[in-house]
Amino acid sequence: QVQLVESGGGLVQAGGSLRLSCTASGRRFSFYAMGWFRQAPGKEREFVATIPCISSRTYYADSVKGRFTISKDNVKNTVYLQMNSLIHEDTALYSCAAKRTGVGVYLSPNAYDYWGQGTQVTVSS
Repeated sequence: QVQLVESGGGLVQAGGSLRLSCTASGRRFSFYAMGWFRQAPGKEREFVATIPCISSRTYYADSVKGRFTISKDNVKNTVYLQMNSLIHEDTALYSCAAKRTGVGVYLSPNAYDYWGQGTQVTVSS
């Protein structure tokens, strides 16, 4: 069993930056693919970014490409989401997710095995 705990959310003005962190309990973190998803009020959960377990290859939603960066520290059991040039439309509850033996690119939330509780990001316009 893996537990994921997110942190780093908050209130920021448009154009600002935030860095989200997601720390995992348990062993074998390096074997997990990690993803970030977000859900705004009244909307479905949507994919934001993902990083596989065995490479540094990353993949982003078009809406955040060039502004967000996902990275993974296997020593600290932590995945990060650096968010720059934030806009009001980025306001959402951001959750991280982990997939066992994740060697591919996983865009669907149904592909992931574990989820954190989420951290709220609010961007004021």
